[in-house]
Amino acid sequence: MQRAYRAPHRRSVLKRSVVAAGTALALAASAGVQALEGGESEYSSAGTWSKQVRDYAHKSLNNDDALSMAAIPLNGPGIEQYINADELMSPGSIMKLVTTFAALEILGPTHHWDTDFLTDGKLVGDTLEGNLYVRFGGDPKLTLERLWSTLRELRGMGITTINGDLVLDGSYFRVDEGFPLFEDNGDNPHAPFLVEPSAYLSNLNLLHFQVRADERGTQAWSTPNLAEVMIDNRVIATAEGPCPSRRNFDWEPIFHDDNRVTVRVTGELPQGCRTTSYQSLLPHDQYSASLIRSLLEETGVALTGSHSKGVTPEEARLVLKTTSPDLVTMVRDINKWSSNVMARQMLLTIGAENRLDGEDDDRVAGIRVIYQWMENKGINTAGMVIDNGAGLSRHGRITARQGARLLQHAWNSPFAADLMASLPIIAMDGTMARRLRNTGMDGSGRIKTGYLEDVRSIAGFTRDEHNTTWAVVGMVNNDPAWNGQAVLDRILYSLHYRPPTGTAISRAESGSSSETSIQ
Repeated sequence: MQRAYRAPHRRSVLKRSVVAAGTALALAASAGVQALEGGESEYSSAGTWSKQVRDYAHKSLNNDDALSMAAIPLNGPGIEQYINADELMSPGSIMKLVTTFAALEILGPTHHWDTDFLTDGKLVGDTLEGNLYVRFGGDPKLTLERLWSTLRELRGMGITTINGDLVLDGSYFRVDEGFPLFEDNGDNPHAPFLVEPSAYLSNLNLLHFQVRADERGTQAWSTPNLAEVMIDNRVIATAEGPCPSRRNFDWEPIFHDDNRVTVRVTGELPQGCRTTSYQSLLPHDQYSASLIRSLLEETGVALTGSHSKGVTPEEARLVLKTTSPDLVTMVRDINKWSSNVMARQMLLTIGAENRLDGEDDDRVAGIRVIYQWMENKGINTAGMVIDNGAGLSRHGRITARQGARLLQHAWNSPFAADLMASLPIIAMDGTMARRLRNTGMDGSGRIKTGYLEDVRSIAGFTRDEHNTTWAVVGMVNNDPAWNGQAVLDRILYSLHYRPPTGTAISRAESGSSSETSIQ
């Protein structure tokens, strides 16, 4: 779903640019605004700041159109900065900010997801005579630990046998149109970041494989331990030495006709070392059914029947329930660690909870609701493409100005603290843990990052040395974009140490309106 977008008239933009540039020069001269000398000034004039950023971006990317950025002071002196701010760009994972902020305001910070266990049978001694239904509620993070804690209550109830089938009910979500295909250019189609959303999602649909070497040789295992997944361990134990990178090992899944998978792992591992790999190898419903059966067995409950998908009968009685942590906790996991499947699950939940009569696709419904929510705030959504809500898309589009305006509203939202606490802290945690280290900026900002082939991006809040907080959005779309991170880090560094402020004019370099800010 793409919003209509009309490009501005080039001749009128050029005319306004000439007039605004002349006005800026006159004001700068009369106010005595000076350019930075040696980069030591505490403040930078608007023109100098944006020119320095443009020059650095051009040298790094060899493309004047590759960078789009917007920076807006929120609570102190400063001049709004825009570079190509109205160009539609591929945002990568900063699109998660749209989804998570929308979820906080639309679903509410205390929203929870329930997973119910019900039966259509009756208890006879230590046996449940009937089927066990699992009614999934779209939980983005239904973990192995929560399922184990819930299912072990069956033993506490004195139940040791379920004489019936395990029936999975995934009717909470409607996804009749399926999901847009993301063509990943990597060599691992089973990587965790590629897991798709599903009503049947549990434990992020992941298997955690490990191999450890000691004096006995090597031992391999997976968590959870599923009956359908076997390990062909061909890793050779060697003498003690430095532990090798995980890239030195090859994990090859072999899929069989009976829906089982054998994972063959090869490599050499010094004694005392271990190597790991996370993979998604089974369809969501098969994975969840196998996981539940495995946990029932571990807790001493025998399930005599098979598993299937179906709808819970109206007369079924509740036996067990597990409730997720609140939405704020989910938002933190999504943004700190850039979880694609959790963000996509969040978008489906927005759709499912606000579905209109006749709507049969919760992804489309969720996008509709978010567009309406943004437009009610006065944010122009022209040209925006949310796609799947996670940014794992070749089709997603947003402008830096749209992103910055959204952050302005987030700053003034009743849930501002919840959103900001979810963002990675500069040089300290999440996806920003290793960025801008040793620059004196530790903890000075909370920034969501984005990364795709030919895409690098940032969005969030950063504070300058004078305690003014800035909303900042930056996107690099370039082939290649490998140096885009350095450009975006330079923006954060410059906003911190040489923020654009004083008496000057800053205006959008592109866009459908000639927006001018004088401070």
